[in-house]
Amino acid sequence: MSDLLHQPLSATLEQLRRREVSAVELMEATLARIDAANATLNAFVAMRDRDVLLAEARAAQARITRGDARALEGVPLGVKDLEDVAGMVTTHGSLPFKDHVAARDSIQVERLEAAGAIVVGKTNAPEFGYTAITKNLVFGTTRNPWNLDRTPGGSSGGSSAAIAGGLVPLATASDGGGSVRLPATFTGCFGLKPSFGRIPHGPDDLWVTVDTATHGPLTRTVLDAAIHLDAVCGVHTLDPQSLPHPGISYVEKLREELPRLRIGFSPDLGHAVVQSDVADVVAKAAHVFERLGHALELVRSGPPDTGRDWGLVNVFDMAARLGHLLPEHENDFGRAFLWGLRHGWQMTPELWRAAQERREGLNRWCAEIFETCDLLLTPTTPYDPPPAGGPFPKELEGRALPEASVASFTIPFNLSWHPAATVRAGFSKAGLPVGLQIVAPRHRDDLVLQAALAFERTQPAPSWPAL
Repeated sequence: MSDLLHQPLSATLEQLRRREVSAVELMEATLARIDAANATLNAFVAMRDRDVLLAEARAAQARITRGDARALEGVPLGVKDLEDVAGMVTTHGSLPFKDHVAARDSIQVERLEAAGAIVVGKTNAPEFGYTAITKNLVFGTTRNPWNLDRTPGGSSGGSSAAIAGGLVPLATASDGGGSVRLPATFTGCFGLKPSFGRIPHGPDDLWVTVDTATHGPLTRTVLDAAIHLDAVCGVHTLDPQSLPHPGISYVEKLREELPRLRIGFSPDLGHAVVQSDVADVVAKAAHVFERLGHALELVRSGPPDTGRDWGLVNVFDMAARLGHLLPEHENDFGRAFLWGLRHGWQMTPELWRAAQERREGLNRWCAEIFETCDLLLTPTTPYDPPPAGGPFPKELEGRALPEASVASFTIPFNLSWHPAATVRAGFSKAGLPVGLQIVAPRHRDDLVLQAALAFERTQPAPSWPAL
């Protein structure tokens, strides 16, 4: 049964379809695995009632038996605790919200359930997704299955630990500055930040003004991500920035041959500081595309450094959303998050203008890159995962890290709205996964997935840590 719990989602779906395993057996194995491993990982922080879950699994099996199975029929699903599930608490990893019960599902969860997935529980996240280390005052620290002393990343760290640790075959994630790609890299998973608007947001209490975040698949394989994306993409009336359905199946696009491409490779985006063994692994991975027959050229220029701007704009938005709670709950927020919340009041019209000027500079740089290149490759993270409880390093091999630090390669493409994925490129000297980031022109999520699959096929079958 351990193979069932660590295999790709696509393989599990095939076994369910062929009736080699039942939805009830899958749910029982999932719950047993969570019982066995979650105390170590702290990936799940809330669970639905077991009797209800088994009843839903029996109903799913009945649909499979009748030939009425939906795309994700009977698949156990974890939901990141920044996202709503009707009747469950959405804490956002924050004490003031520890009793906040959601009235309805998020749009994404609603669509996954409509496809047959069964929500088993909520996965841990840092307070309001504020950092790339998953810990909070409500549920504590989540740990990386590859090395329990390290973080699985954030803000989707609970989901990445659950996928890499074999707890569930499917979990939701979201990415505002790298929060799909960073934890996917740190746990050896595949992660996709789609084009902005590809998966609808919400519903939210406030109009979304910070346009850098999107939901995205965090899975064991590229095909699994395409399956997820097919189930949830498409416009929704409650998200005015959501994109129309692309009119294609991402799973079907993966059956097409990847055309010969012009690919740019930037080892540092002009300003990032990268751990030397990570840099070596990523460079070797980039040259795999040459062996596949694509043209690879070094990109020597870099975009403006927008890390500080991204941070200030996001805490300004957070201050607008949560500032009214400070008089009563100031002492309930985590210290780092509270510092960021207070920092939001430093925003001025002058700082806003300067940030938007640099963002436009980033936009122009991306436009120039994709005039001559079909794809851009970079490292995903510049260094190994930090300790489970932090802190992040301030320097690397004697070199000071830039403001964006761990998110040096991910933040730019949140700001620019380009689809960007991370694939497991190899391992560092510490035996920890290293990621290669693949970026494509806006709305070419299909091309990112096709390129990622081409790379994935050149690699050994992925192994997963045993707990």
